[in-house]
Amino acid sequence: MDRTLESLQLVIAQVLPHRDPALVFKDLNVVAILQEFWESKQKQKAIFPSEGIIVYESLSSLGPPFVSYVTLPGGSCFGNFQSCLSRAEARRDAAKVALINSLFNELPCRRITKEFIIESVREAVSSTSGNLKDADDPSTSIGAYHYMLESNIGKTMLEFQELMIVFQLLHWNGSLKALRETKCSRQEVISYYSQYSLDEKMRSHMALDWIMKEQESPGIISQELQVALRELEEVRKAGQELRFYKEKKEILSLALSQIYSDQVTTSSWDDQMSLALHGYQ
Repeated sequence: MDRTLESLQLVIAQVLPHRDPALVFKDLNVVAILQEFWESKQKQKAIFPSEGIIVYESLSSLGPPFVSYVTLPGGSCFGNFQSCLSRAEARRDAAKVALINSLFNELPCRRITKEFIIESVREAVSSTSGNLKDADDPSTSIGAYHYMLESNIGKTMLEFQELMIVFQLLHWNGSLKALRETKCSRQEVISYYSQYSLDEKMRSHMALDWIMKEQESPGIISQELQVALRELEEVRKAGQELRFYKEKKEILSLALSQIYSDQVTTSSWDDQMSLALHGYQ
């Protein structure tokens, strides 16, 4: 733990030389520090391919506890894990979680190397009761994971996660299964989708897929949305990266909005959402 703290302080000294490493996490203006950190990375040309700005989002609430999300350049998303009595406090807490994860991402152990790949594949094999020999076969899940890691040597884990989130959503959405049924190889699928980042167009396509599922199984979207909301709350309170769960919520909400858009007025949309999510607490 002491070595990790020393490593984080070294990162702070390199990226934010005018800041006292011992005081960074105690500074109430952590929102400004997070902004400085990513601006510094942008100046160093070390920003993500899909570079952007830091975006904050506060959930509408009549009273505490308040919830705030912060999305970093590249798409990684974090939220406040403490119970906050004000929106400002929730925003600061979310920024602190994001800053800690941003700093951790700068550590050498968070960069994909040959050694990192070997250890990651071993962990994947042990967690799935697979076989190490599968790592050399791209047609297997372990082999596909190995192939993706090899294709991203030198990147940080947050950068790699930006790519992985697309495949996580495609798996959840059922698109990967559909592609396998068309006899596309895993390598072909990985190569194709590695060229794309998650954007509004991709979200819209996934929302349309769920609308089709709803026509076959009425109520499936609201059920999935309930699960996504519970998962999102759990990972936020655990202080974990939550983009996958947040994207699921956004895609499902978009699908619901399109289904109801021709049936209800804008003023009654909240009522319809409440009915669709009946039972979620």
